[in-house]
Amino acid sequence: MASVPTPSQLAHIDDDELARLAVSWRALAGRGDREAFGIAHALEVEQRRRTRESQLQQLPPEAPPEPRPWWKFWQSTGERNPTSAS
Repeated sequence: MASVPTPSQLAHIDDDELARLAVSWRALAGRGDREAFGIAHALEVEQRRRTRESQLQQLPPEAPPEPRPWWKFWQSTGERNPTSAS
């Protein structure tokens, strides 16, 4: 890899290889190689994208909030009206 890889090029790399490449390119970038910085960044972005997708798949669907009257949009659920005399 001599230039910044495209997302389609990164799609063919498995997760373990992607992690290994990101670490090795980041080490080169740390030693001052400017081209390695861009490549390491692209690899790390792809790594974060894949991690985010896998974490989202593990989340259960969120239940919709209970409807409230439209005139009470500023009150949270269970909050009393401070101006009421009760």
